[in-house]
Amino acid sequence: MPDESLIQISRRQLLLGAAAMLAFPAAALPAASTTASTRTTPMSTIKTQDGTQIFYKDWGKGQPIVFSHGWPLSSDDWDGQMLFFLQQGFRVIAHDRRGHGRSDQAWTGHDMDTYADDLAALTEALNLREAIHVGHSTGGGEVARYIGRHGTRRVAKAVLIGAVPPIMLKTAANPGGLPMEVFDGIRAGVAGNRAEFYRDITIPFYGYNRPEAKVSEGIRQHWWEQGMAGSIKAHYDCVKAFSETDFTEDLKKIDVPTLILHGDADQIVPYQDAGVLSAKLVKNSTLKIYPGLPHGMCTTNPEIINPDLLAFFIKT
Repeated sequence: MPDESLIQISRRQLLLGAAAMLAFPAAALPAASTTASTRTTPMSTIKTQDGTQIFYKDWGKGQPIVFSHGWPLSSDDWDGQMLFFLQQGFRVIAHDRRGHGRSDQAWTGHDMDTYADDLAALTEALNLREAIHVGHSTGGGEVARYIGRHGTRRVAKAVLIGAVPPIMLKTAANPGGLPMEVFDGIRAGVAGNRAEFYRDITIPFYGYNRPEAKVSEGIRQHWWEQGMAGSIKAHYDCVKAFSETDFTEDLKKIDVPTLILHGDADQIVPYQDAGVLSAKLVKNSTLKIYPGLPHGMCTTNPEIINPDLLAFFIKT
């Protein structure tokens, strides 16, 4: 069954239009981050085949770990993992997907094939070998499609965390998926009052509506700032990419050790129609379900997730 909290947010956003966005008092919104706009030092970027500049971070030496972020965030969402694994002796790399964060706000290319090709361009530009690819949510779809299109020549292992594969949308072949109404509601939220919608969705994203949850306003603000730094066009188009793309054949092509992690309290990507099904399609995969953990568990519970990732990374 679809998660009620997400559907409620989506239905409410269906009622929001341009008038709501104009009427929303600017003073009630948090101050936008000026990090990107005031940056004076050169940023690390690559240029893709269509000329789009993709921002990336590349820290340290050792075996590379490549992180692919979720919607509508940026590489900053991996702060808790980038620093931890850098300190463990790995080389850590994360990029801002096109239209997200500090990457170019391209008008086109907001589909899984292009996302995967952009990731391939990054791995080739950095000449990565024996890389571990880690994807969260939409980023998990990006990793699956990257391997499906480009193979595992440069890949040692893969990790899918709260990831959208095999397919989020409810169809005849996927009766446990979420109805189109949910994704139409997300699009309405982005188009109608993105600032308010992004603030609202942090609650189910991090499980802050659960009775035992300890809400962090700093985490919510960080999510909001990442989202608002990106392109509304890219975010709008990406909803179709993460909800309607069928990754079944991509998952079947993964031939490297793969770890699949999912919280059973995930209110964004329900685990039974995602992680559980993906584990059945990926050869040589290990599935771990975390009781009570939310979609954003890498941020809320790094003390649990990071050691499990490390154990998988160093396992021979």
